Amino acid sequence: MPPSCRGYDEWMIRVLRPRQRPAWQLVTPGVLLLCAFAVPGILLMAGQGEPAFNGVDVTWQAYAFSLHSPFWDGVNVVLNWAGYAGMLVFHVVLAISLLIWQRPMAAVFAASSGIAVLALTQLAKAVVGRDRPEGAKVLTDTGSYPSGHVSTTTAFLMVLAILIGRSWMALLAVSGIIAMMISRTYLSAHWLSDVLGGACLAAGIVLLMWWRLRDICIKENERADGRTIWAAKASQRRQATEQAK
Repeated sequence: MPPSCRGYDEWMIRVLRPRQRPAWQLVTPGVLLLCAFAVPGILLMAGQGEPAFNGVDVTWQAYAFSLHSPFWDGVNVVLNWAGYAGMLVFHVVLAISLLIWQRPMAAVFAASSGIAVLALTQLAKAVVGRDRPEGAKVLTDTGSYPSGHVSTTTAFLMVLAILIGRSWMALLAVSGIIAMMISRTYLSAHWLSDVLGGACLAAGIVLLMWWRLRDICIKENERADGRTIWAAKASQRRQATEQAK
């Protein structure tokens, strides 16, 4: 392998360092998070009076409204784009990048996590059918529970945190998720329980996805030689030509 390839491989290994975890450390919190998402949804669908958390939702919404200012309005317009369309683009870019650098199973993990979270979020919105808060500052679709912006943001940042495997990335992921949760309530696009539900749904799905794919992704990262797919194929062709001669 050329020195440049070895250097890049060492760099990729340093950046991508997914860690092995016992199954129970992934399955248990994953299932609990999905339960934390499902219970409020069931209460909302039951429709028998106000759910127990409605008072907290209203109180938080009033507090978020008191924070409005032109500066934070501008910041949250950016977060409004980044949290949905932006995160979908980032997910695609991440999956393609992993494919190019010969980590196809990590790409499968990233893509399948994003697709599963997006699909289940939209399904839950349609099934629960919760009304959004009044006075939203951005365009919104139907269905308030769970928050799609928060679920897609949580999925992308958790996938990154798992693949990079560093505490600083985990801290950045938590900070990004909290920022998006605050943003959605600031914009009156969601209730507090909506953003909590979106985070729980996405986190649970990503943990369970990683539980199923972690072994092969870790081995794949250790075996990767640091070359792009086309560089590896070009090398194979050269070797075949030399052997033929």
